[in-house]
Order: sequence, then structure tokens, then C-alpha cells
Amino acid sequence: MARPIRPAGAMVLAPLLALAVGSCGPGAVSTTSPVPTGAPISPTSPPATATATATIAGPAYDNPVYPRDFPDPHVIRVDDTFYAYSTNVSPSHVPVLSSNDLVSWTRVGDAMPVQAQWARKGLGLTWAPGVIELDDGFALYFTARDEDSDRQCIGVAISDSPEGRFENQTDEPLICQAELGGSIDAYPFRDDEQLYLYWKSDGNCCGLDVWLWAQRLSDDGLTLQGNPVQLIQRDQPWERPLIENPAMVEQAGEYYLFYSGNWWEGIDYAVGYAVCESALGPCEKPLDEPIFHASADATGPGGQSLFQDTEGNLWMAYHAWTGIRVGYPRGERSLRLEPVTFEDGAPVMDGPTVDPQPLP
Repeated sequence: MARPIRPAGAMVLAPLLALAVGSCGPGAVSTTSPVPTGAPISPTSPPATATATATIAGPAYDNPVYPRDFPDPHVIRVDDTFYAYSTNVSPSHVPVLSSNDLVSWTRVGDAMPVQAQWARKGLGLTWAPGVIELDDGFALYFTARDEDSDRQCIGVAISDSPEGRFENQTDEPLICQAELGGSIDAYPFRDDEQLYLYWKSDGNCCGLDVWLWAQRLSDDGLTLQGNPVQLIQRDQPWERPLIENPAMVEQAGEYYLFYSGNWWEGIDYAVGYAVCESALGPCEKPLDEPIFHASADATGPGGQSLFQDTEGNLWMAYHAWTGIRVGYPRGERSLRLEPVTFEDGAPVMDGPTVDPQPLP
């Protein structure tokens, strides 16, 4: 089991916790036993502290949809099947689940069983994967510890199948802003035919500014084009000490950049958003508070991604700690889902929910 690494200047933000590990945090510190490949996991019942139970007529889902540790989830749909990828949970570098209904999820295995050539081995620091379908396969963007710079950096691996095996074919990272503390939390996005990649410069590792960035990708998703663009930085009290996990979505001609803020292993971790003029910004935050934050039964929600179901409904996948069990080794960041709608140009999400919810 990899030992957590504390970033320089890390702050203890909740008296319930003894905090360790920087930024998104390695899932390898979890004490969860591995789920056998092919084992279906159905949603658990709401915690005992839930105050209401809904009666649903028709198809429903129940958070968490996958109750085991599954941090920083990224969900894609391929035809009628959904695939979810997460930060490493031992023994997998990139755990992957599949589902045909968003209700029951099956552990498929490790999407990237062999670490990149440039990455330091055996640390359990493969974080926050993002996957996108290409014309002739799939690209997986992942974070790992760069051997040369000793920073977390972003690589890309390719596969013919969404289940993997994804393989990195280069001897250096795709993005490695070592002078800014490293680069993490890659998120691919397609706007018409143009591909983009979003990420975070990991300045909180070492007392530097933290920004979210974007840059164009080549059609094959393997190289960057043009220059990187700074989109937003940590500049609101609720976000301290960091922002991370950019997730872009386009809705009715508007671009919405979702992100997580505060401390990943704290009770105040939450989701905010900015509105952007284009996929490359500029972006402005319309609120001075998060749009999606903890409830009594789901603490520290974040690590979000956006995807559409087979009917075109927009969803947010995210993780949250269950109740007060915040932080490793006691807690687990389980996989959860919420529909996303828009009212007067602003995203709307109920929850975090724990009672049964109707499928749209």
C-alpha cells in the first residue's frame, strides 16, 4: 500500500480528520478489499441517518450506485453501455466499471494495468482519469508521478476498447508543468469536431498559485495544439486551499466549466462552476459559493464528470464520503450520480441524494 504524501503547506481543514495526501489523493490508501472482476454491485440502501424515503413508480436509482471506493469518477457512454473510470484503488491503476442502466455497476478490471514508461512505479499515484472516444478507438488521460521531475504529470494511453487495455506509447508525459507544481486532473472534451483537454496546475503541492487550464488536441488526441490557456484560479474563500477537477460541457451554445474546490479530504469539499464564452474561455464565476455541496449523508462531493444517457439527458457523476466517515482509512469515496438541468442559464442539481430517485 502506498504511503500518503503530504503537500508542502497542506492545511488541516476539519477537526474530524488527520489529513494526508495532496490534491485528489491516491485511492491506494483505501482499505477497501478489491472487488472480483465481473462481480455486479447494486446500490446500497440509504444510511440510517436518512430523514426521508421516497416511493418511486418506475425505474429508479439509489446513491451511491457503487458503494465501494471509486474516487474522481469519469463516465462515458459507448452505444448503450456506460463505463466509469476512477483514481487508483489497489490493486488497479485505473479501475473500470460498466453498466447498462446506470443502476447496477459491474467491476470490469484495470483499464491500464501497465504503468507508463515515464512514471515512477509502485507509488499508487495514478489519479483522475478522463476517457474519450475517437474515430478509431479510445484515449485515456491519466495522472502519474513523473520519474524525472518528481511531480504529478499527465499522460495519454490508447485502446481499441473502452474496457482497455490502454497503453501509453511515449517516454515522456503529455503535460508536465513542473515549474508550476505539476499537472493533474485531465478532462477531454469535444466541441463539434475539435478536441480539447482541461487540467489543473498542481501548485498547492508547493505554495504556488492554482489554475485550471485548457488547450486544443489533435484529431487523434495524442498531441497538443496551440498554446495553453488559463481559465480560472482559486480566488474565493470557499475554494481554499485549491480548485481542481475541471469538467466542461456545452449547453444551448453556452459553455459551463464545473470544478471542485476546498480540500478533497474535508467536509467542505464541493462543486462550483464558471460560464465561458467558448471552449477556451474566457470564463467567469457567476456565484461566490458552491452550487453543489455536502448533505448529512454524503460529505465532500466532487471529482465530477458530465455525460449524456441514451435519451440525451445530462448527468453528473461524482464521488462523496458516506456520512461522517471522511478521510482514509475510515472512509470511502463512492460513485454517485445526479441529473443536471438548466434554468435561466444556470445548472440545477438536486442533492447529494440518498433516497431512491426516478430515472429521467
